[in-house]
Amino acid sequence: MNKIISFTLCSALAAGMAFAAPTFAQDSDKPLAEQIDLSGAHFTVGSKEFTEQLILGKMTLELLKAAGADVSDETGLAGSQTARTALKSDRIDMYWEYTGTGWVSYLGHTTANVQGRLYKKVAAEDLQKNGIKWLKPANYSNSYGIVTNQKTAKKYDLKTYSDYGKLLKEHPDAGAICVGNEFAQRDDGLLGLEKAYDWQLPDDNVVVLQESLVYTQVAQGSRCNFGDVFTTDGRIKNLDLVLLKDDKNFFPPYYAALTMREDTFKQYPQLAKLFGPLSQALTLDTMQSLNAAVDVDGKFPEQVAHQFLVEHDFVAK
Repeated sequence: MNKIISFTLCSALAAGMAFAAPTFAQDSDKPLAEQIDLSGAHFTVGSKEFTEQLILGKMTLELLKAAGADVSDETGLAGSQTARTALKSDRIDMYWEYTGTGWVSYLGHTTANVQGRLYKKVAAEDLQKNGIKWLKPANYSNSYGIVTNQKTAKKYDLKTYSDYGKLLKEHPDAGAICVGNEFAQRDDGLLGLEKAYDWQLPDDNVVVLQESLVYTQVAQGSRCNFGDVFTTDGRIKNLDLVLLKDDKNFFPPYYAALTMREDTFKQYPQLAKLFGPLSQALTLDTMQSLNAAVDVDGKFPEQVAHQFLVEHDFVAK
């Protein structure tokens, strides 16, 4: 699981967090979830621990429950490997994952040359090798990215990752970077970036801390002037951070998709009809606004999830 891209933090937020978008349950007067019968089914839903994952997990729980299923909440698992292991070991039945993570972390590929139709590659290979089914992906990619604060960007004229590499050689003391623990250890994270861009990062220039703290640390510029972020995070705009350009296209696409074991999908194929429209509704601007509603406005993930589902006619009020 970037930012200062032309990022519109919907005027909807200012109006009380209304997420205007087309209705997807158009074939019936009933909300989408009430058109699909999952009575008698039981699902345990997981997620990772960061905001976007919590929102997606709460949406999934509410949709399943509204369709008649019995649900258990295992959202908030600590990291990608924990969530993936929980899925494969039957501890959970489904969670949202990202194509780039699947390609690199679970299927063992590099980040190179995967800018095309990565979803199809990941879905096919993961199903064949591991029996994991990927449902239709959402309409946004939540990539990793590197940000800095406005003061540092202007002082050193920084626009790209390559510019940051030059700064590390010429002014290493100004190049300290704050990173989350998972990002620090991933091949599609800091380890891979150092190799791809030939960054010279001494150990004392890397500050590993809780992912949620990276944004404010970079904005303050005290412990570090740079940090790793998620592209859909609303705090980038809120804290006026500058997203540097990945000028060598290191990061693959990270499209979010609900994943589950193949046997779960075979038993309940109607899950595709339940979650396909949700994936269609989740765009980049929408996800940025949803995340900002939690991280900036202080709302609870389940509150944000419920309002979105109601406004899109996925569940009843």
